[in-house]
Amino acid sequence: MTENPSQYVRERAAEGRKDLRYPAAPEPLTAPVYDNHAHLEITDGVEPLSLKEQLDRAEAVGVAGVVQASGDIESSRWAVDAAASDPRVLAAVAIHPNDAPAYAEAGQLDHAIDVIDELAAHPRTRAIGETGLDFFRTEEDRRGPQFESFEAHIALAKKHAIAMQIHDRDAHDAVLETLARVGAPETTVFHCFSGDDAMARICADAGYYLSFAGNVTFKNAQNLREALQVTPLDRILVETDAPFLTPVPLRGRPNAPYLIPLTLRFMAAELGLEVDELATQIARNTVTVYGSFSD
Repeated sequence: MTENPSQYVRERAAEGRKDLRYPAAPEPLTAPVYDNHAHLEITDGVEPLSLKEQLDRAEAVGVAGVVQASGDIESSRWAVDAAASDPRVLAAVAIHPNDAPAYAEAGQLDHAIDVIDELAAHPRTRAIGETGLDFFRTEEDRRGPQFESFEAHIALAKKHAIAMQIHDRDAHDAVLETLARVGAPETTVFHCFSGDDAMARICADAGYYLSFAGNVTFKNAQNLREALQVTPLDRILVETDAPFLTPVPLRGRPNAPYLIPLTLRFMAAELGLEVDELATQIARNTVTVYGSFSD
């Protein structure tokens, strides 16, 4: 199993990132937790970490496992291979909404969905994801395949009786409308939740889970902190979305599951909870959503 080459690192450096070294490990958690969503196939930093190095670093600070998310056929296969090779990984497989138009234009969307269907049957695949809608990067006249793909992924999550991880960027109303119209899977997770407190209440009332990433620590993310405040504790998850969204005070550095303690401690402070209390609840929620990592 090979990680992606260094093109990603060069692109990130070109965006103005000056420090591509992995940060020092934070103080370990005393109650273990899980990273709900990461992309460990994407290498980052001047000294990229292997899958085992990523997981070992995470385990050393109390991050007991990672849900490896996907966005295309290649990364979905990578996720299943990773989950089969290490008990600290579970797989989520999907075609990302921003990739759906390209597959459709190549006449390959139906085939791609069929591949995801096959990969979803693997016992270590515990979610369909990430799927959903993205109106930020995809132009209006190319969004039809996003809806087609999203609805197909909803059907797969139901067929395989596994969770679904939603990517929602600048498409809140359309995502919620689609879930209401088609019928959401029994277990639905908004990965890297990006709405406000009003949307969080709607999601909570519908029984959805909200996963918070490092951007909840950003100065301009008051909407996320307000959303966190109104989300029931039994519906909260935490993630890195690594290698993206590195939390403050390390914003701009490579992100990785071993940095989860920074986000978790910030969330606990916002909620007025002990860190162990929040970690224990989130770990319980994660196992409820995806099942045991040891199975």
